[in-house]
Amino acid sequence: MKKCVMIMNPESGKKKKITTYQEFYDLLRKYGYELDIIFTKAQGDGGKIIQGLDSSVDLVISAGGDGTLNEIVAGNLQREKPLTIAPLPMGSTNDVGNMYGLNQNIFKNLEKLLKGQSKYVDICYINDTPFVYVACFGDYIDMAYATPRSLKKRYGKLAYILYGFKQIFNKINKYNIRYIIDGEEYEEECSFIFISNSSRIAGQPDVYYDVKLDDNMFEVALAKVKNKAEMLRMLVLLTTVDVKEIPGVTYYRTNNLEIEFLNKPKTSWCIDGEEYKERINKYTFRVEQNMKMQVPKEKIKQLFKEK
Repeated sequence: MKKCVMIMNPESGKKKKITTYQEFYDLLRKYGYELDIIFTKAQGDGGKIIQGLDSSVDLVISAGGDGTLNEIVAGNLQREKPLTIAPLPMGSTNDVGNMYGLNQNIFKNLEKLLKGQSKYVDICYINDTPFVYVACFGDYIDMAYATPRSLKKRYGKLAYILYGFKQIFNKINKYNIRYIIDGEEYEEECSFIFISNSSRIAGQPDVYYDVKLDDNMFEVALAKVKNKAEMLRMLVLLTTVDVKEIPGVTYYRTNNLEIEFLNKPKTSWCIDGEEYKERINKYTFRVEQNMKMQVPKEKIKQLFKEK
């Protein structure tokens, strides 16, 4: 039989009622896998666990949220030969899982993944740190990682809104940046920066309509927002049009980007829902295609280039 390891974060997202794990073993056996479940106990465990796995493992299932997937992918890329990863969403927002067409039913999702195909995917880097689908910067961004886990377990996605009310009267900061993209240098004032390789960000689907996960490119959106009214208007527009069509947004598709903050950042970047704690003035972004992800067949035509 093939070997499968499920790395499960039991603290991810709104608490789910899993009374027995036998169904996991039975379903994997149905598809020819011998399953081993390993639970994370602390932040960073996902990366350490996958680094220690034997090279004979055929599939690693990331059972948790986007942050858990980020840990596992980062650890996987430290291996001499990365393993194939399947994202099983169990978090609060599950942007990656939703992009792949997965829903709230864990076992139906698992079956879709097991019936799927392994595809090389683009992995983006901020400096030398990998991220799976988004690196973002600006006010309110810290809600993704600063919202208490107790709130997320109790209220799910609503927890982010509850925590966000604490910042409702804060002003929106603007940053002067110098950036080099495809060899051209620019200066711009912006409030929000999104570097992404995803059609779904922060629970919002179809942010971009034409994202491909294997085109060796990532999307860049620089948003200039003067006040909260403009921010709300932009969020409303985002539900109806592609982000690059929204006034006040500068858009690029590239595979190389350098950003320098001309005034020191007042907050941290957020990568895949977790805080990127290296707060400096210069950041370099690139993309590599060096690992495989197990993807449901239904989404392959939409999310991957035709061969």
